[in-house]
Amino acid sequence: MTAPTTAPVSVADIRKSFLDFFASKGHTVVPSSPLVPGNDPTLMFTNSGMVQFKDVFLGTDKRPYVRAASVQACLRAGGKHNDLENVGYTARHHTFFEMLGNWSFGDYFKRESLKWGWELLTEVYKLPKERLLATVYHEDDEAFDIWTKEIGLPPERVIRIGDNKGGKYKSDNFWMMADTGPCGPCSEIFYDHGPHIPGGPPGSPDEDGDRFIEIWNHVFMQFDMKEDGSVVPLPAPCVDTGMGLERLAAILQHVHSNYQIDIFAALIEAAARETHTSDLANPSLKVIADHIRATAFLVSDGVIPSNEGRGYVQRRIVRRAIRHGYKLGQKTPFFHKLVPVLVRLMGAAYPNLARQESRIVEVLKAEEERFYETLANGMEILDAALAGGQTVLPGDVAFKLHDTYGFPLDLTNDVCRERGVAVDEAGFQAAMERQKAQARAAGKFKMDKALEYGGAGNQFVGYERLEAPGKIVALYLDGTPVAALKSGQSGVVVLDSTPFYAESGGQVGDEGLISAGSARFAVADTQKIKADVYGHHGTVEQGTLNVGDAVNAQVNTAQRAATVRNHSATHLMHKALREVLGDHVQQKGSLVNAERTRFDFAHNAPLSDEQVRRIEALVNAEILANAATQARLMDIESAQKTGAMMLFGEKYGDTVRVLDIGSSRELCGGTHVTRTGDIGLFKVVGEGGVAAGVRRIEAVTGENALAYLQSLESTVAQAAGALKAPASELTARVGQTLEQIKALEKEIAALKGKLASSQGDELLGRAVDVKGLKVLAATLDGADAKTLRDTMDKLKDKLKSAAIVLAAVDGGKVQLAAGVTADSVGKVKAGELVNFVAQQVGGKGGGKPDMAMAGGTDPSGLAKALASVQGWVAERV
Repeated sequence: MTAPTTAPVSVADIRKSFLDFFASKGHTVVPSSPLVPGNDPTLMFTNSGMVQFKDVFLGTDKRPYVRAASVQACLRAGGKHNDLENVGYTARHHTFFEMLGNWSFGDYFKRESLKWGWELLTEVYKLPKERLLATVYHEDDEAFDIWTKEIGLPPERVIRIGDNKGGKYKSDNFWMMADTGPCGPCSEIFYDHGPHIPGGPPGSPDEDGDRFIEIWNHVFMQFDMKEDGSVVPLPAPCVDTGMGLERLAAILQHVHSNYQIDIFAALIEAAARETHTSDLANPSLKVIADHIRATAFLVSDGVIPSNEGRGYVQRRIVRRAIRHGYKLGQKTPFFHKLVPVLVRLMGAAYPNLARQESRIVEVLKAEEERFYETLANGMEILDAALAGGQTVLPGDVAFKLHDTYGFPLDLTNDVCRERGVAVDEAGFQAAMERQKAQARAAGKFKMDKALEYGGAGNQFVGYERLEAPGKIVALYLDGTPVAALKSGQSGVVVLDSTPFYAESGGQVGDEGLISAGSARFAVADTQKIKADVYGHHGTVEQGTLNVGDAVNAQVNTAQRAATVRNHSATHLMHKALREVLGDHVQQKGSLVNAERTRFDFAHNAPLSDEQVRRIEALVNAEILANAATQARLMDIESAQKTGAMMLFGEKYGDTVRVLDIGSSRELCGGTHVTRTGDIGLFKVVGEGGVAAGVRRIEAVTGENALAYLQSLESTVAQAAGALKAPASELTARVGQTLEQIKALEKEIAALKGKLASSQGDELLGRAVDVKGLKVLAATLDGADAKTLRDTMDKLKDKLKSAAIVLAAVDGGKVQLAAGVTADSVGKVKAGELVNFVAQQVGGKGGGKPDMAMAGGTDPSGLAKALASVQGWVAERV
């Protein structure tokens, strides 16, 4: 077999030549979409090139082109697609990878797709034809004939793959978007790495070997899968292909492992430098090289390490990389130092990565520093878990350390080994599998069952007017099309023309009334059925609505007016946030309704009072300027040239709406005020964190702002009345009251101390001599933790050689303190003693040999527990 001849071999060259090739075939080159899918709650991450086109395949969106090509950044590290633990130990497992793809939306089909694929591989990339083979679905004679009769691939190198997963259409070569919906056969192209590599061809018993590697899959969506498992032809068959860039690069660069291609070689070398590792073949370096790509791209797309959702997956990947650095002996932050190398390698292809370089470094460095602290915290938790003297650490405890506190299992094993304690790894793995099963269930792709609507799109006239005539073109009752909706029934109305705004971009859908003669339909919400079809959700209050009826559609004007005030203020607030806090501020979500605006944005610290006041001042200055609002429709490229802000992660069509409000310019399809002065007044009413690196600010406008200020004024008046002070002197009077409270608290603490001291003196006579050691176990009424500690110190001073346990009960909770004098800690440990008592009252604890604290939840067992102290001590002295 011959090796590939000269061809574009660098990863950068492969990207460019792929896109250039398909551009020459009439494809529109589409940029990579973010790793966080826009407006798609069914997916955690973008895991294939087709994700950004999913709405097109589902029929809910249209594009101005019918052929597309892209190089898509993908992530598979959570939910159904999760091979995280394999990354670094195999030749082709990755968290982050790039997918080359081309698509046809009802245009060309199998013949063009397969022929162009063959042309690109053999004529542009110069792959030897004898090293390529293909698979087809066993019933797909059309694809088989194209390969063998038109392209000329020998029949023995075109393998038919049957239904090998149990049931009709359950095949590796039959692709389905979900349990129902678009589906069809696929044809995969494989590359033969040669007989010196173990493994057999696809469909053989040895197909899992590494000799024959799939490089390109051509999916032919030609059917619609029904609930009963039957399929019907789609009216406009589509093509969806995907080819792994890293796999192709390995072939073209004459290496077997993806980790040997140019981009990984550079990252591995950088990782070795930062971890002071000389062995470049160490798997830990591969892990670090893979994970810097995933984590850096996630940060650039707004995913910050946290304890839930996407942020949790991000945190796991970051900490796995740091753990492997730790295994290499790196005990200080190093991971973030790889970001500049990554930007140099990939920043040209992904400009957003380059723009956010400093922020990515900042976020990863902060997470590293936090994790090194976590390692110390994990040690404390592990110490407490082992304080009882057990010989096996339970698997669920080891998993909790790993999962909740980020404490790796290998470190848990190391610590336990030093102390002669085994780890229940079977229990750990069982807990891990339970979590994976939950993640798979949560991440499973299920297509939403939308209303079935096949008619024309409706015309939205709600920018110009709030009342307009229309005609009913569809009605739905319980999700099913009907000819009429009767009085009392709730359903969905679709009109040919509507002034109602459908929920989008954070703005809620309009409410209002649709009437036809005496029939009245109260609209409670408006939602999109498709990109250009609005569904009016509500209830028939009287009469009957019929398909074909002429109607009058009237939006609730008061609600719309309040909503647009808040929406327009959101644009001004977004600009003010970037002005006050910096350009790193990115929108991470919003909700705009008639009551208020809620805006989530990327920022790492709480806003100060001064920053909030500056934001309010900037927005209200724009309102006072009373500038006219302007909206313009233009193509996306022209919009970008105007400097209009685009919300990263949003989906934009070929034609966009550019909105100027004051000095703010953004792409937005929402409804807005005519002039900034219509907003009236802007007031921030709340600010806080919603996730690591994400803040939320809430604000009100117009009448709601006035009501908020009047409520505050009333609250101040009530507080002033309660403190018998004028409102102007309220701050001083509150300060005086707090000083009085502090003085009283000190007085109470002093009295408690005196009471405890007197009780302590009374307890001296109750100490029992056990082989020369005074043992005392008693309850101290009314004591808090500080009083227990202070009394303990006094008793130790007076008893000289002693082991003491003091307890207090408050509100159903038990507080315990154990103390051992310095001359006796060699025989009795305070941490072990307090843990012994705590376990009898529903708690556990630990601490230093001479002083330890614990708590419990079962006061009923306290008397017996204290009585057992003397015997426990006697066994040890």
